[in-house]
Amino acid sequence: MPRFSKEHDPELAHRLSRRGMLGVAAGTTAAALVGAAAVPAQAAAGTADRHGHGHRGEAVLPPGRLGIQLYSLRDKVSTLGFAAVFAELKKYGYDEVEFAGYTQGSAGPITLAQLKKLAKNYGLNPIGSHVGYWDDNNPNAYTFAQNLEKVLDDAQALGLKHIGTASGPFRYGSTVDGWKRAAEEFNTYGAAARKRGMKFYQHNHSEEFSFATDNPKVRLYDVLLRETDPDLVFLEMDIFWAYSGQFRYSTRPDGKPAPFDPLRYVLKQPHRYPLFHVKDGQEDPTNLYGYRMVDVGDGDIDYKKFISKVTELRGHRYAHHWQAEHDNPTESFTFARRSSAHLHALRKKC
Repeated sequence: MPRFSKEHDPELAHRLSRRGMLGVAAGTTAAALVGAAAVPAQAAAGTADRHGHGHRGEAVLPPGRLGIQLYSLRDKVSTLGFAAVFAELKKYGYDEVEFAGYTQGSAGPITLAQLKKLAKNYGLNPIGSHVGYWDDNNPNAYTFAQNLEKVLDDAQALGLKHIGTASGPFRYGSTVDGWKRAAEEFNTYGAAARKRGMKFYQHNHSEEFSFATDNPKVRLYDVLLRETDPDLVFLEMDIFWAYSGQFRYSTRPDGKPAPFDPLRYVLKQPHRYPLFHVKDGQEDPTNLYGYRMVDVGDGDIDYKKFISKVTELRGHRYAHHWQAEHDNPTESFTFARRSSAHLHALRKKC
């Protein structure tokens, strides 16, 4: 991913850069499988967790729809390689993976064809990928703005159905007109992706829920929704960052209250949210973001409610996919295992 300034990416200081995982290299993979505990049997049976979610009954999580953003496992990918990581994820009960780059560091080079085959061999569906939006300082950067066709070529080679960016639409600043310009570009990327049978999507952080600098009554996220074509541009809601946005931007710059509910955005336009990032946080009003990021299941975000409300809309039109993520886990395999166990344990009451 390109190098962003804080002006372009307002939360760069909080989030680690993903650029080290981006790019494509040729060659073969070299990785040794590592052992780890599988998803506990009691998770599938629905025994209680620390939140008391343990009722036998219908699973909250739709079958076949649990994935993980590989950025959470970038340390393992870069040292052990994709094969070792995929083997562990299959043990933990994951169905899908979302890429944050196609290289594997010291584990050796790998081609897209090999990467696609690896995922298939381990029964993991490559559901999407994050690529940078722009880098105006590098005309050859691997971004949508600089290399749209290459980005789409690679996504198509991997068989992806979704290709998106975790960059906010801040290329032209934080004004309404600036976001309209970005929305026009997103529409262009969406149209190009659609021609290849893919959906273009944008992944939010909390800053997207801030207000336009030239109109304090207008929430920037609403500009993005309004100015992008709903048939061309889709959203991947990062639920943690959306709740952080709710905490940070519940009052307009002029002091007037402006509360919002992240879930209501989804329920109002469910077809626009094919993907979600399931990321947890403990409430902490002393923290700038309102939460401290923790493993899924250790925080205060009610995922039983959130996932249930969304999946109640289930149907052919609403193929929602849930990707576990932690920006900087203490131990990434432990995070992946515990997150899967918790999400599989969430059950609706009989």
